[in-house]
Amino acid sequence: MSAPGAMLSRPPAPAGNPPGVVPQIVLAVLCGGYAVGAAFGWGSPEVAAIMGDFGLSFAAFLAAFSCGLYARKRRTRFRPAWMLFAASSGMAGLGNGVWGWYEVIQGTTVPSPCLADFCFLLFAPPAIVGLLVLAKRPVTRAGWVCLGLDSWLIAGSLVTLSWSLALAHTAHFQGRSVAQSALSLAYPLLDIVLVSMVLALHFRRSSVHRSAINTAVAALALTVLCDALFSSPLLREHYRSGQILDAGWFAGSMLLAYAPWVARRAGEECPEEDVKPARRVPPHGSRPIAGSLAALTPYLAAAVCTLGILTNVLDGRRIDRVVLFTGCTVVLALVVRQGIMLLDNITLTQELAQKENHFRSLVQGSSDVIMIAAPTGVLRYVSPAAAGVYGRDAEELVGSELASLIHPEDLGRVVHEVRRFLAAAPEDEPTTRIECRFRAGEQRSGGDGWLNVESTVNRHHGGLIFNSRDVTERVRLQAQLQHNASHDALTDLPNRALFTERVTQAVTGRRASDHDTAVLYIDLDGFKQVNDTIGHQAGDELLVQAARRLGDSVRSGDIAARLGGDEFAALITGDGTRDRAAREFRIHEIADRLRIKLSEPYRIDGRDVRVAASIGVAFAEPGVSPAGLLRNADLAMYRAKQAGKGRVELYAPQMQSEVAHRAELATKLRTALHDGAFTLLHQPVVELAGGRVTAVAAHARWRSAQGILFTPAEFLRVGDRGRFTDDGERAAELDRWQLEAAVEQAAARHRAGYPVPVAVRLSARRLLDHALSPKGVESLLTRHGLPSRALVLELSDSDSRIPLDDLERRLVALRRLGVRIALDGFGSGYAAISALRRLPVDVLRLDRGLVDGVVESARLHKITAGLLRIAGDLGMQSVADGVDLPEQVLALRSMGCTHGMGMAFSGPLDEHRLRRSLTHAHYPVPDLPGQSRAVVLTGSGLPVRHGGPAGPDSLMHPPLRSNSETSVPPT
Repeated sequence: MSAPGAMLSRPPAPAGNPPGVVPQIVLAVLCGGYAVGAAFGWGSPEVAAIMGDFGLSFAAFLAAFSCGLYARKRRTRFRPAWMLFAASSGMAGLGNGVWGWYEVIQGTTVPSPCLADFCFLLFAPPAIVGLLVLAKRPVTRAGWVCLGLDSWLIAGSLVTLSWSLALAHTAHFQGRSVAQSALSLAYPLLDIVLVSMVLALHFRRSSVHRSAINTAVAALALTVLCDALFSSPLLREHYRSGQILDAGWFAGSMLLAYAPWVARRAGEECPEEDVKPARRVPPHGSRPIAGSLAALTPYLAAAVCTLGILTNVLDGRRIDRVVLFTGCTVVLALVVRQGIMLLDNITLTQELAQKENHFRSLVQGSSDVIMIAAPTGVLRYVSPAAAGVYGRDAEELVGSELASLIHPEDLGRVVHEVRRFLAAAPEDEPTTRIECRFRAGEQRSGGDGWLNVESTVNRHHGGLIFNSRDVTERVRLQAQLQHNASHDALTDLPNRALFTERVTQAVTGRRASDHDTAVLYIDLDGFKQVNDTIGHQAGDELLVQAARRLGDSVRSGDIAARLGGDEFAALITGDGTRDRAAREFRIHEIADRLRIKLSEPYRIDGRDVRVAASIGVAFAEPGVSPAGLLRNADLAMYRAKQAGKGRVELYAPQMQSEVAHRAELATKLRTALHDGAFTLLHQPVVELAGGRVTAVAAHARWRSAQGILFTPAEFLRVGDRGRFTDDGERAAELDRWQLEAAVEQAAARHRAGYPVPVAVRLSARRLLDHALSPKGVESLLTRHGLPSRALVLELSDSDSRIPLDDLERRLVALRRLGVRIALDGFGSGYAAISALRRLPVDVLRLDRGLVDGVVESARLHKITAGLLRIAGDLGMQSVADGVDLPEQVLALRSMGCTHGMGMAFSGPLDEHRLRRSLTHAHYPVPDLPGQSRAVVLTGSGLPVRHGGPAGPDSLMHPPLRSNSETSVPPT
């Protein structure tokens, strides 16, 4: 806090507190006691002489000590003044001491002139300079000149009056020496100067240390008065030390000794130079008395001077030259002072006119409207800016009541704020701000005749000043931003935040009769295909039309919202139905009507686009939270999608338990991914002609705590509310783990002497991942030391959403590294032929569905034979998946199939059993008709015959793994 702020915030000490009363009582007792003693002559002439001389000397030295001590302790800008007062009092004390030396100690008459006279003469100059220091210093050169002229006007008038009354008689030498006459004139002249300074500075004194300055001025005035009485010939002839006149000098010295400490006693002490106390603002219409007397001081001085001249004229005496000269100089000083004041007034008038013009330009040129209202609420002044802001002329508004211009709905709030503001202290709350609607003219009506206005309000002589500006656009923008924050930008329906708020209001504030309030959770089936096939712009248009249908279909008291993507919701308020079957029928009917409406064709870009709607319904049962109600509706919606889409499903409590079960399995899956609970099994790929193992297909398995092995098809179904597929995040992580583990184990087998290629099955989307870029695959093979020809990447599907151009470029780059590419599931789906035509494929893997019925169905036999013939004509190897029976082996071999894998040879094996089977290097195959049967190997269940070991050429075109994902333990 600054020094002025600290001073204003600190309450002043009470004037009558004990520290200030005791010194005043002591001072009054001393002065009164001295006056009583002087009045009664002190009992004897000797005591009177001692008290009249040394008593006055003691009092003067006490004043000098007090002023000097204060000046030393208190370092303020008035310190020189108190030092000068100390010097002045010291001279008076020294003069009285010299006077007492002659009268009391030596018992002789005081000579004239003597040292005491010079000490008394030196009393006035320091006091005069000290008064100048205490005065409020003028800030301009003209102010200093006026101060000097005022002092001379007062001094000249007093000289004229004093000379006419007494000094003229003193000026006659009457046989006295020049020094004696000069001393006789010096006393009154210096006193006149001192009195002039006292009078001139009385109305110019500084507001700081006011009590101390008043006390010092009173002390000097009392001393000068006693000096003037002493200078009169009548009193001086009969003066004796110790008389009543000495009591005045004694009281003056004691007051001057007390003066510097008055500020501390009264709580006015302020040690900083630049401290300015709070200015007390006079009431409106009043004029300060001190200012009026200060303005009249020069004229009063001229009147006194005129009175002195008239005294000479009325006494019939000739006007003395001193009086004439002094009077002329007083008149001249008055004329000069008036000229200076006239010039100063002209300058001030020009400055005032300039400031007024400046203020008028600011007010009239301001874009804000400035209005002054009387305490009655009537507008006294309105700036011209009202025409541009309000669309109404300022003259039209002047004289009207402010309350009639404020919107009735805002008037009560505005009146309350104005009353509160006027009741507050101005220093605590100088301004306030009010925002309301203001009646506008026809030019700014904006359709409703009201403008949003923000006003800064200040006090003005009991009334108010309004500095107002139009904030209509800002209010509209804020309203628009609030609308945008709570509404969907595309469809303009309420968004999730606003919908959740309305659901909360319906759930927490509903009555007992509307417990059948329900939430409908809606998802558009097939919307993703619309985006992928005809573009996102068409998808946005479909969402807009769907939102319009939804908004038109719900009742006026209900609310429809877009939650994000292709998900919508509706809040259906209850009608008081208590029967459970009746309320379910009513809500199901509303939901089914919405489903039919949303499933109608959409006309987009000249074509009909169809999507379905899956809707989940949940009722606001007692005790359910808003978040729980939304969750229940969401669960019901996903149950509708799982049940075939385009359906309406009501929430049932068991859905929550199913979600909890899936969440538990998903948690186990995450834990398994991070804790390494997966294992890799390999299924041999056998050459059908000789039974050689030419490759192994990698199969990922998850071993549960009970030791059961689950396939990916089984544990991937537990993710993301049953919608988790191979494209999910955890599936991607699993595929990355499977590829790296397969490469690492294949490299280890190569180093152990089992150079068998490994096939890893991946989806088309996964093959386009950045992790499977050619550089990434090359880095993986280099890190584990596996030759690129020992890796086969199987394309497990041909997703229509995957661009074939991108997939072709990726597969070509992988083949340049030496990696083999296989097409899995050939013979199923609709994109197999297109993929075969575009993609660089080395191996075709027949779908399991072709192998299962190849022996029994002649039609399927011909289809399979044709596909194998295509593979042979293209120079590709063929691998049959799911070869479980000997008859299938014979049939496929006869049709030209080169390789097979299935239970006819072996199921998925762990690493130990795989290496044991690779040691034999072949599996027995069935004999041709007419040949002898071979022995049956343990675990095969098939008649086999021995063949040769697998050679190095079997690594050139490795086959792929099976589509079978059955959960079987290793054999």
